[in-house]
Amino acid sequence: MKLSVIISTYNAEEWLHKVLLGYAIQTLQDFEIIVADDGSTSKTKEVIQQFQDKFKYPIIHVWHEDKGFRKCKILNHAIIKSNSDYLLFTDGDCIPRKDFVANHLKQKEKGYFLSGGYFKLPMLISTAITDSDILGQKCFDASWLKKQGLKLNFKITKLVYNHYFAAFMNWVTPTKRSWNGHNSSGFKSDILAINGFNESLAYGGEDREMGERLFNNRIFSKQIRYSAICVHLDHSRNYIDEEKVKFNLEIRKYNKKNKITWIPTGIAKR
Repeated sequence: MKLSVIISTYNAEEWLHKVLLGYAIQTLQDFEIIVADDGSTSKTKEVIQQFQDKFKYPIIHVWHEDKGFRKCKILNHAIIKSNSDYLLFTDGDCIPRKDFVANHLKQKEKGYFLSGGYFKLPMLISTAITDSDILGQKCFDASWLKKQGLKLNFKITKLVYNHYFAAFMNWVTPTKRSWNGHNSSGFKSDILAINGFNESLAYGGEDREMGERLFNNRIFSKQIRYSAICVHLDHSRNYIDEEKVKFNLEIRKYNKKNKITWIPTGIAKR
């Protein structure tokens, strides 16, 4: 297979259904899906079972007990279970456009990871999106979104379906080419070389921390936020802990200053 898509989720089965449907209609189907489940109830497993016959390869469901926010730990577990040498990471609240996987594979390059973004939707539209809206790709159409009540601004340009425009915008955007957990991909060997995600970190820049260690290990980044498109479904974030966010920031500052690449609290434990 050409790629493993690792989707993180936690008790968001309605959103996960929409996301999996988006992957079921990708223009390129030679990939596996691994659901990295941070302790959801059996309802998430039921959604996964509904989609098992929709893909070329069986969906791998990686789960651990709910003991609070442990996204980094379950992602590391998913990396171990992956069967491809190239990994795409996203979240269970991000519906991919039909060319999402194809664009990641088109842009992949040795010595680089890919940095994508998302187009954020309000709750009213997030809940209104139906299966037919995903199958017909209406949820990526600016005029349709406007009819649903979306207030348009410059960010809507992310949804422009034009390769030349996307390439130009990727080049001129001032947004940093960071590792974004909702839309980034890289070679499995590069991620293993820095020992994966830092399991000592909770919510708040934990994805970017791994990307910063990739930079320290001389892996560069390519901007694809206008090429690999996904829409982000709204949700609450009751797991945010400001003290832990502050701790994460201090770790990132230390790693940057000291050019840290390998961390002991990753995939391989010392």
